[in-house]
Amino acid sequence: MSAAETMTVPQFQRLKGRRRLTMLTAYDFPTARLLDQAGVDALLVGDSLGMVVQGRSDTLAVSWQEMLYHAEMVGRAVRHALVVVDLPFPLAHLEPPEVLRHAAQALQLPGVSAVKLEGGAELVGTIRRLVQAGVPVMGHCGLRPQSVHRLGGYRVQRDAQLVLRDAQALEEAGAFAVVLECISRSIAAEVTRSLSIPTIGIGAGPECDGQVLVLHDLLGLGSAPPPKFARAYANLAKVILEAVQQYCRDVQQGHYPGPEHCYE
Repeated sequence: MSAAETMTVPQFQRLKGRRRLTMLTAYDFPTARLLDQAGVDALLVGDSLGMVVQGRSDTLAVSWQEMLYHAEMVGRAVRHALVVVDLPFPLAHLEPPEVLRHAAQALQLPGVSAVKLEGGAELVGTIRRLVQAGVPVMGHCGLRPQSVHRLGGYRVQRDAQLVLRDAQALEEAGAFAVVLECISRSIAAEVTRSLSIPTIGIGAGPECDGQVLVLHDLLGLGSAPPPKFARAYANLAKVILEAVQQYCRDVQQGHYPGPEHCYE
């Protein structure tokens, strides 16, 4: 795909086995624009915004209206990447017509092409209904942050049969890709081999067809120690802190604003 093209769901699927896919979270216009210009294949407007943007301890309190608010900003910025929007808790588990109604609201936003649902075999009927209505669905199994209380915390999921069953059920229901979160490398490799759709790993090892990270972890902007699987490619927290401290000193010492910043 050239820089001038827009990533579509079919193109995203066809890249399985050809090259590794890249995906990052995005929550606002300026960062989404930069990520898009950098060539990221897909942007996820994740309910992780509850933690990294709103400062909550989990994702459960994020509302659908908040998701739409952030999705609209991201979609307006993007020209090339595939934009996927999370359905926050508990929307994926409502009756299929209600889930479809919410998914349609996301797809009606500029630039948005798909939704993501957390869950496994229990969502087969819902995913089939969405796909039949023309809604592209990305699945999500392994660790499910929306089920953090039932799982007893953010723990690595090691039930290979369960993860494989869920991932295969998602594909059979019509999902075009599936996120595998916090599972062992060997399980992720087995799931990836068994599916004809791309697997996108986060804490699932390099055998997945692609990788996704929370942008704030990649940029070193997290307020807490990042998880083991995250790699910080920059330390923007340090850059921002030093820039603001220098601004404060310049104002206090009368160095800013200078003559070049003034109007006559």
